[in-house]
Amino acid sequence: MTYLRKTRISAVLAMLAVFTASILQATPSFAAHADISQGVLLANASTATPIKHVIVIIGENHTFDNVFGTYQPEHNQTISNLLSKQIVNCAGDLGPQVHLATQQQAIDTHTYSLSPKKTGPYQTLPQPNTTYAQGQPQNVPDTRFPANLPNEPYQITKYVPYLNSYVGDPIHRFYQMWQQQDEGKHDLYTWVHQTAGDDNGAIPPAPIHQGALSMGYYNMCAGDAPDFKFIADNYAISDNYHQPVMGGTGANHIMLGTGDAAYYDDTQGHPLVPPSNQIENPNPKPGTNNNYTQDGYSGGSYSQCADPQQPGVGPILNYLHSLPYKPFRNGACAPGAYYLLNNYLPGYTPGGQLTTSTPFAVPPQTLPTIADSLSAHHISWKYYGQGYNNGNPTTPYFCGICDPFQYVTSIMTTSLKNNIQDYSRFQQDLNQGTLPAVSFIKPDEINDGHPASSSLSLFEAFSSNIVNEVIRKPDVFKSTAVFITFDEGGGYYDSGYIQPLAFFGDGPRVPLLVVSPYTRQGYVDHTYYDHVSVLKFIEKNWRLQPLSKRSLDNLPNPKVKDDNPYKPTNGPAIGDLMRLFDFDHQRADTSLLPY
Repeated sequence: MTYLRKTRISAVLAMLAVFTASILQATPSFAAHADISQGVLLANASTATPIKHVIVIIGENHTFDNVFGTYQPEHNQTISNLLSKQIVNCAGDLGPQVHLATQQQAIDTHTYSLSPKKTGPYQTLPQPNTTYAQGQPQNVPDTRFPANLPNEPYQITKYVPYLNSYVGDPIHRFYQMWQQQDEGKHDLYTWVHQTAGDDNGAIPPAPIHQGALSMGYYNMCAGDAPDFKFIADNYAISDNYHQPVMGGTGANHIMLGTGDAAYYDDTQGHPLVPPSNQIENPNPKPGTNNNYTQDGYSGGSYSQCADPQQPGVGPILNYLHSLPYKPFRNGACAPGAYYLLNNYLPGYTPGGQLTTSTPFAVPPQTLPTIADSLSAHHISWKYYGQGYNNGNPTTPYFCGICDPFQYVTSIMTTSLKNNIQDYSRFQQDLNQGTLPAVSFIKPDEINDGHPASSSLSLFEAFSSNIVNEVIRKPDVFKSTAVFITFDEGGGYYDSGYIQPLAFFGDGPRVPLLVVSPYTRQGYVDHTYYDHVSVLKFIEKNWRLQPLSKRSLDNLPNPKVKDDNPYKPTNGPAIGDLMRLFDFDHQRADTSLLPY
């Protein structure tokens, strides 16, 4: 997510002339089922596994290494993290292989590059900034942290307490995140955050307000994130689960619900050309080092990614085509379509009206969603948003860009809109035995863990409460899988392998924790996953087809070599999460979290 969360912008984009006939997707028809009453949908429909209830809890903006960087698994499990790679040690200090995370400086003054010329490593990291952290002065160096941090990942909680401490928010937008990976070397995080900017073409460039925020991590060896550690010890996690889109919250939530990307259209699926100030241009401004020409928080969010001549597009496509495998659908960009890469509001308000108050909203979408597919097959689902309040949010902390179904006409103009409910209704459904087959739960911006406006400890507490509530209902828990994840990495450093799938990503690893009586205790799954794997799990469990011919749930499950379980040999490939479970053995030793 980005600073856009503070402004609560809303509106529908002005509709222009049709740019080209719709060839974006050949989709299964869900229209005939779009107005199915919730009353006839089933939570106990026939499934391929014992799982009858899937609950997906989505936090904000932490990479795997940022949370699990020093986690030490039990039960003879192995893991890929900062500690296992000896980048850091358990005391939160420099490890013998710290050079693996050394951050480089670079120069890029003309054309956007994924791997610009290096000019040498940072001698010390720049002091982290406060950005808009709660309780701190805004956009100044954060004096709680040293001004001469070593050029390595640093333990955040050496300088601030773990519980409810607010720290600055790293930049986490599409072209920046591609660039900070440096084609798999992960060594341009600090340089990108210091240079790329968010000022949308200002001359002279506006101050960046970042410092070395991206290199911070929490230390489980020191007691940080104890509930998440307990889940990992007693249930299961993945150390190879990724955000599916480089960049921020909006596009990643859309991908979680659709396996696809939104684009600028006429509301009927025909692509249009967006206003010029809304088209991304990451080429450096004249006289600057990597300060993007157009990439701000009130514009610059679309790219025509099928055209390699468009700003920023060519370097990504060239990189994709240099890989030893072909990207999904040649990059998954339809000709003439301008895809949304960063955060805009949905084309509908939470109450189902067209968004009309600002141009910075994506038009209503025709993308097929997992909600459409479930409804078409009489399988119940709900999206529970904290602060939703029946479509009339009473709090500014409701996440207005997080519900993937709020972007889509087939949901927001039919009775399926009634499946979007307040988080308080989840607790009622759980207690009253009316929990749907599939639940998506989104905390508000106080509890979602987003740096600056929330904290990791607050999201941990929110998630732990849900987990314990479910475990205390044995008739529910016996057939439930609770998935806890984060929408995206938030710009934080991560050392893990990233498999490029298409133009949009994948992006860095994010945590995935699974609580179920069918998980292997303490299991660490190395299978390659991303958010679309959640769709694949739902589809396999309820015997559903992929959402469309172009959705990423068409990708096969990974095949791997014994000596490298992290990297698929049949890429692009993403798993369906089934390896996290042992459905032949229902555990009797399930544990409540000790909070």
